[in-house]
Amino acid sequence: MSATLGSLIRQLQPDWTITMFERLDAAAAESSDPWNNAGTGHSALCELNYTPQAADGSVDIAKAVTINEQFQVSRQFWSHALEHGVLSSASEFINPIPHVSFCHGADGVEYLRKRQAALAANPLFAGMEFIDDDDEFARRLPLMAAGRNYADPVALNWYDGGTDVDFGALTQELLNYVGKSSDIYFGHAVTGLSKQSDGSWVLKVVNLRTHEKLTVHAAFVFVGAGGGALHLLQKSGIEEIKGSGGFPVSGAFFRCTNPDLVNEHHAKVYGRAAVGAPPMSVPHLDTRVINHKPGLLFGPYAGWSPKFLKSGKWSDLITSVKPGNVVPMMSIAPKEFGLLKYLISELAANEHDRVTTLSEFVPLADGTDWELITAGQRVQIIKKDGRGGSLQFGTEVVNAADGTISGLLGASPGASTAVPAMIDVLKKCFPKHFESWRPALTEMIPSFGQKLSDNPRLFGEIWSHTSKVLELGGTPADQPVDHSAHVASPTTV
Repeated sequence: MSATLGSLIRQLQPDWTITMFERLDAAAAESSDPWNNAGTGHSALCELNYTPQAADGSVDIAKAVTINEQFQVSRQFWSHALEHGVLSSASEFINPIPHVSFCHGADGVEYLRKRQAALAANPLFAGMEFIDDDDEFARRLPLMAAGRNYADPVALNWYDGGTDVDFGALTQELLNYVGKSSDIYFGHAVTGLSKQSDGSWVLKVVNLRTHEKLTVHAAFVFVGAGGGALHLLQKSGIEEIKGSGGFPVSGAFFRCTNPDLVNEHHAKVYGRAAVGAPPMSVPHLDTRVINHKPGLLFGPYAGWSPKFLKSGKWSDLITSVKPGNVVPMMSIAPKEFGLLKYLISELAANEHDRVTTLSEFVPLADGTDWELITAGQRVQIIKKDGRGGSLQFGTEVVNAADGTISGLLGASPGASTAVPAMIDVLKKCFPKHFESWRPALTEMIPSFGQKLSDNPRLFGEIWSHTSKVLELGGTPADQPVDHSAHVASPTTV
């Protein structure tokens, strides 16, 4: 998010001075690191929590459409950045991977049938397939088919136009661009910030290697510190953060160590979260492309730590408790019994239990083919709600009323919607400049200010152009491809 905002400002207002501070010694070493997240280009193509089923059996696609619209904005910005030298190579950070939804059981099959019918009628999802044929399932997903008992019916929603995104590589490329004319300090932590009478900010910064202390003056501050953002926003004292808290959830993935299995699977396959489990627990068997090499993840398996970052402190949670948020935070436990039950069960799970969960996707799973890796920390937002609080599972940008400071809280769908999220920051924090930036933003994002779901012709043009620039193949959005070639040569990534 910070790299995206910096690159936007660098292009819109090149005469402004930008200084960035990163606590770690490398860029994107926390949540944006490719092994710390699933790398799904979140466009709501396969994530079933974005298409809930109502009591009457209908499928609500409103949230899916919103998220897909946001991802189309990111695709357009990345394409413009490649065409204008901001980014160097598409394949360094984005690769074509089918996005697939998977359900089993009669109810699950019927749900996917209704979901595909509802989504495929929208231009953004045209070309999505419904598959309930066992042989076709085996052709497309041989690793998931081997040893499967089809007495339990299975179905897929399949979309060829999905992507895998290495958000670490993308962040590094954006920072390379920003750093050509800006100062970026690694190994530096912002320890405090205070507002001045003229509306500007004074930041206290420490060099973590030499312990040298710096004082920095800024007219505008953006806090894009992942789980660490909550503490910094609390230190700012802005009204908009009062009453907000955070609930950290750690995660882990199985990473496949058997190259033969990696080469058998070429898709991001998302299933349904267990009853009562939070959206972040949605299981997925996930093809990754990192440094041009294919990989395979399964997860997530939840854990718990009071740290707000993988590299954080054990005291992160307790020090985030303030007089204004203690009641909202304490009120969460009875409301989120399902989440607590899920976390307790995950913490009690052993390797056999984790392999059993994997076997729902890979029936012949052998634990010796997989290693458990720790993923990034996710700090879910707790917002004041009346006398209590409510737990949020999305991404939220907190903007001060005067527009002098902004910060990012939350997680999914996160980085996939970085561009529209940061444009919203620019609009709210720089209202006097925003209209003058509109022509440049429209050049970067041809659909700027429009809904592509309402304009099929424009969507078709933009989809074709961005697919070409991002090297994602030229298949029209409304035409599924022939998968026989892939099945014949499953090692191609």
